Amino acid sequence: MGISGLQSVHFLLLNTPPDEITQRQREEEVMVLKEEVRRKIQGVSENPKERLILIDVVEQLGVAYHFEDEIEANLQHFNIRYSQDDARYEDDLHFVSLRFRLLRQHGFYVSSDVLNKFKTEDGNFKEFLIEDAVGILNLYEASYLRVHGENILDEAVEFTTSKLRESVGQLSDPLATQVSQALKLPLHKGVTRLLSRYYISTYEVDPMHDETLLKFAKLDFNLLQTLHLIELRDLSRWWRNLNFGTKLPFTRDRIAEVYFWMLGTFYEPKYALGRQIFTKLYKMTSVMDDIYDAYGFFEELQVYTDVVQRWDKNTMNQLPDYMKLTYEALLNTFVGFEQDLANEGRSKLVPYVRELMKAQCRGYFQEAKWCHEKYVPTYDEYLKDVAITTAGYTLMSGTTFLGMGEFATTTAFEWVTQTPIPVKASCIIGRLIGDMGSYKIERKRDHVASVVECYMKKFGVSEEIALKELHNIVEDAWKDLNKEMLRPTTFPRPLMTRILSLSRVIEVFYRLGEDDYSIVSQNMQQKVQLVLIDPVVV
Repeated sequence: MGISGLQSVHFLLLNTPPDEITQRQREEEVMVLKEEVRRKIQGVSENPKERLILIDVVEQLGVAYHFEDEIEANLQHFNIRYSQDDARYEDDLHFVSLRFRLLRQHGFYVSSDVLNKFKTEDGNFKEFLIEDAVGILNLYEASYLRVHGENILDEAVEFTTSKLRESVGQLSDPLATQVSQALKLPLHKGVTRLLSRYYISTYEVDPMHDETLLKFAKLDFNLLQTLHLIELRDLSRWWRNLNFGTKLPFTRDRIAEVYFWMLGTFYEPKYALGRQIFTKLYKMTSVMDDIYDAYGFFEELQVYTDVVQRWDKNTMNQLPDYMKLTYEALLNTFVGFEQDLANEGRSKLVPYVRELMKAQCRGYFQEAKWCHEKYVPTYDEYLKDVAITTAGYTLMSGTTFLGMGEFATTTAFEWVTQTPIPVKASCIIGRLIGDMGSYKIERKRDHVASVVECYMKKFGVSEEIALKELHNIVEDAWKDLNKEMLRPTTFPRPLMTRILSLSRVIEVFYRLGEDDYSIVSQNMQQKVQLVLIDPVVV
């Protein structure tokens, strides 16, 4: 069965977690297996290829968060011994590509020139490579870690995509499944919980799989799923108590999907408070977006925007009843954030997010004004001024920081509110992918012009060309983001990873020109069910 909106709430409230004894037994078994896996990582063969493959499997199974120190030590070793290991496997496309990807994923800069050995003198990739499907797949995955100026990785994307599409029908499982999933969404753009759910099934049918590691991954997945389900039940009660579904029927009732979005940003147990704060903030922002976008009269929106800027409950009487309801809930939600963070001595950080919320409303109002005036903004007006704000990624980046403990300093909040390069790149990715996924639906009703229409107007091109060029702009933004993730990063990697993860989630929700948030799709229901409802069979 699929779940969404109120259906998910009712379903989740009827499903109780395992009893304490059963849960404790599972946790104890996981702890034993965890130490066995740790010993495997620490005592892995001196063969560098085997070590890389083990690290990759641990990461794809979604259990790398248990072994961050061990993985870091191994990758430091590979980074230091880069040239020596390369000499040993100079013609092994699998090894070279995998090492490149893992090091780049963890912020180590390694030159893409190492891939030149796989090209002919005339600049084309060697034809014999197509016989190495595993190597081609790994080169494909590695190429998405590209930054600006790496033409060889741009060429690798085209080369590997073409070859994988040609060969997928002739491959057998589990490789065929991996290739098929990679062509839909490369690893670098996926989210851990969904990818690990897929990979557990794939790894299980691999005759070379490690039984201890597989069992540990399955049990750990289910333990996290239980934790996440409990959190979602609590958030569902919070959402149900607001009663927006009844009082504001025009709003998108997507609590399960929003929580799934949050899991794409941070899923680890230690970030429970961050998930709670982020889910509540996102739901409030979504309601406000629906008011500005689909329901509120223009004159009402003017007053609402002004009242939000004042952030004072005494101004609430100026609003119509449905706006009073949302405004009061917004203020109370932020009071709750301050109370939650007061125990950690970090309530002083909430005002930064409050100011970002005010800016979000100003951006929503500008779009509403354009729509009211039947004005089609220029491409530059839309993308560079308003759309960067209404994409919501500056607000969401700041909100994720609230759940990051000691990493989130006042300096970090001051930085993120200025929309620096990685946040701007994330905003561009979010806005353009979102618009390309929803513009066909939105142009059927009274809605501000999308970035697709603005681009077509500015450059006088067809819809097809506009979509192609906007896709290229998204890829350029990914290059900016990839560069900002290389060491040394501006702020600690745990903070920077939140920004990266937000960009990954939008790729999952709006992949292939679909809007899986606004429209209740079977595709998204299946993803939510896999991650939150159906346990892995052990």
